[in-house]
Amino acid sequence: MTQTPRLTDRPALTLHRTRAQRRPELFLLRDVAADLEERLSEIKKPFTKPVIVGGLTAPFEELLPDAVVAPDSEALTLDPSAHDLVLHAMALHWADDPVGQLVQSRLALEPDGLFLAVFFGGQTLNELRSVLAEAETRVMGGLSPRILPMGDLRDLGGLLQRAGFALPVADSRTITVRYRRLADLVRDLRGMGETNALVNRHRRPTPRRLFEVAENLYKKHFSDSEGYLTATFEFVFLTGWAPDESQQKPLRPGSATARLADALGTKERPTGDHTAPSKS
Repeated sequence: MTQTPRLTDRPALTLHRTRAQRRPELFLLRDVAADLEERLSEIKKPFTKPVIVGGLTAPFEELLPDAVVAPDSEALTLDPSAHDLVLHAMALHWADDPVGQLVQSRLALEPDGLFLAVFFGGQTLNELRSVLAEAETRVMGGLSPRILPMGDLRDLGGLLQRAGFALPVADSRTITVRYRRLADLVRDLRGMGETNALVNRHRRPTPRRLFEVAENLYKKHFSDSEGYLTATFEFVFLTGWAPDESQQKPLRPGSATARLADALGTKERPTGDHTAPSKS
């Protein structure tokens, strides 16, 4: 059996999250939690058995104070059909097997239970990714993995269907944050537990010169008119429902009971019946 390639160093990720809890920088996560609160308010259904899956979950626990909290481990500690809402919060981008996480989440839902996920998408930190690659080539003569590869929205939307969810929806939201210095961006990433935890990262200390070159490149290519460095954060939202007989289903071809022409208020013509153009 083929094993899933290892992307994430889980002990390192746990260490980074523990450090982040001591000096958190959670303004982005709180913004995303507010977005999720609005989305949930539009669903006319109460949720009484929610669970939050993730690492740094404090802003989401404020949103769902009665929720059970479960770590985003490879094997989720969730009982089958035990929940009516699974919120997978800012952790799916670290999963070696994201489809496996979705399948386990679906199995933890009761019929017609809701799955919501939010995580970083492919446009996140594209500026930092670019300048670090160029700086490392200049300073160290090669590249090493420093920023987590993140999926494109077009690909991520298909994960819900593969995992067996009904009524799947995927969308994204982009936030641009301005920083005076590169160190300020790194501080925020550290405060969210989102610094480098890749298995194949270099383990030796990074030369200070690398970050000096990277900051100069950042200022040259990705600064605004006031000299601030701009950083993109893309948040992908996935929504799906555990299948249930009560859910809407597409009609069978030919089963419609009303004509489209009547709905549009137009006259229906047989195929090939065209009005001849008038002659001048």
